[in-house]
Amino acid sequence: MGLIVWLIVGGVIGWLASIIMRTDAQQGILLNIIVGIVGAFIGGLIFSGGSINNNGLNLYSFLVSLLGAVVLLAIVNLFRRGSVR
Repeated sequence: MGLIVWLIVGGVIGWLASIIMRTDAQQGILLNIIVGIVGAFIGGLIFSGGSINNNGLNLYSFLVSLLGAVVLLAIVNLFRRGSVR
């Protein structure tokens, strides 16, 4: 059951991050899930373990994961286009 919640929350985080970074039209649901989960990992590294991967689902872990996903998309945009956008 935890895996299903992890995938759903990862998809929502990836989707919100893609809206913030204006890459929503380029991503599908699978890429949103990947961005959300990897972004949660990056956010956990930046904020020392406060992401959905390590903690339960609360507002702080959701925001840390969202920030990590935005950072991930900014890095991807930097390498793809040469600008963060």
